[in-house]
Amino acid sequence: MSKWSQLEEMKPFIQEVWQESGFEAPTAIQETAIPAILEGKDVICESPTGTGKTLSYLLPAIQKLDEAKSGIQIVILAPSRELVMQILEEVRKWTKGTNIVSASFIGGANVKKQVEKLKERPQIVIGTTGRIIELIKMKKMKMHEVTTVIVDEADQLVSNEHLSNVQSIIKSTLRDRQILFFSATISDQTEKIANSLMNNAEIIRVQQTLNQENTSHIYFLCEQRDKIDVLRKIMYTEPDKAIAFIKSLDKVEEIEAKLTYNHIDVAVLAGEAKKQERQQSMKNFRAGKIPLLLTTDVAARGLDIQDVTYVIHFDFPKTTEQYVHRSGRTGRMGKKGVVISIVNSREESFLKKMGHDLGITFSKKDFYKGDIVDAREEKKVLPKTRKSPTTKNSRKS
Repeated sequence: MSKWSQLEEMKPFIQEVWQESGFEAPTAIQETAIPAILEGKDVICESPTGTGKTLSYLLPAIQKLDEAKSGIQIVILAPSRELVMQILEEVRKWTKGTNIVSASFIGGANVKKQVEKLKERPQIVIGTTGRIIELIKMKKMKMHEVTTVIVDEADQLVSNEHLSNVQSIIKSTLRDRQILFFSATISDQTEKIANSLMNNAEIIRVQQTLNQENTSHIYFLCEQRDKIDVLRKIMYTEPDKAIAFIKSLDKVEEIEAKLTYNHIDVAVLAGEAKKQERQQSMKNFRAGKIPLLLTTDVAARGLDIQDVTYVIHFDFPKTTEQYVHRSGRTGRMGKKGVVISIVNSREESFLKKMGHDLGITFSKKDFYKGDIVDAREEKKVLPKTRKSPTTKNSRKS
């Protein structure tokens, strides 16, 4: 078992799952955030996806939960259905074999069935803000015993779309509840809003760095109109599991249609249409049955997908931070990863500057007989100049 002293003070079932999971030591964010949360502090925490953020709030919350009491004690808010289900899966993993009851509540699901779930008296509730506020207004979800409110991907949940719901949910709980804000990025605005809801919050920031040992960074140069064709060729080289980042929902749908026409199976993580299909395709992608996931930065926020072999920047990131966040989804846990940028000539100059800023060497690639190979640099051949007789004569003089 890990010699992490904080773990040795936790409930035996938490220690058992930690050991079964094969964890050796806590991540930087876990080591910093867990003691602060156990002390009862309100916390604002910035930590990229894939750095152990979920367990940073989940383990201390479960540790503090009173198993003898039924009724809601912990509320976890998330911006998307997919993230809610991912968190629920983690909660059930870490409470397996106990009497702790957990449940999810999401928009789009049958309200009557969700009301039935509340009759099981769950102690941990995970949900989207709209559905939870709806159940509170229906007087079906009782919040008077809630001791911990966790706002995951807080930068999204303090947007105009969600903020009033988040504020109302927090106000419906005990006055001395603990509030935890977690996000891959914490903007100044999010910090300001969080502080207005919290009591002397501790701010914790962990910066993500790229794993240079396990990850290679390559790029393809093409015209903007040819990017989809380059993506198609990349998929024909048969990467095991690839995530492609696209800048807009409209573009995601266009690329999905064109790749599907070319018989490439894709999963899509964006938009509200075809929720059931999206759920199934995501399940197939996680299981490795579909090789490519198309997403936007916003839709992918918070989702932790294991064993990603390729990260593809279809639309080049605007900032170094965005490049690092996306690229950090591959090359994890000692496994190899490849980050591919598909750039036009204008974006190539940004890529080279970013490489300099991040200390990354980008290798330019091309396709040859279905394989990815080093690109041949075109050498400019200068025309030979004939020396004029006057030059020759001038040398003699």
